[in-house]
Amino acid sequence: MEKSFRTLSIKEKLEIICEEMVEKNLLIKEALKEFEKVYIEKALKKNKGNKKKASKSLGIHRNTLIGKINSLKIKQR
Repeated sequence: MEKSFRTLSIKEKLEIICEEMVEKNLLIKEALKEFEKVYIEKALKKNKGNKKKASKSLGIHRNTLIGKINSLKIKQR
């Protein structure tokens, strides 16, 4: 019996996602950019848009986060 996606480890989930990216011939640069964008969006959502708290949870400086938000064109509420 197959595990549901929710019960898989992070590594197992990433393997599934990476397999799909490789099958679609997605360049690593684009894959990393997409991962970073989604990761930052989730951190911002968890911290209710508070950039200082989000940057701390990500382990980066607030100014670095703001730069990434701008370069990745992350929409803010």
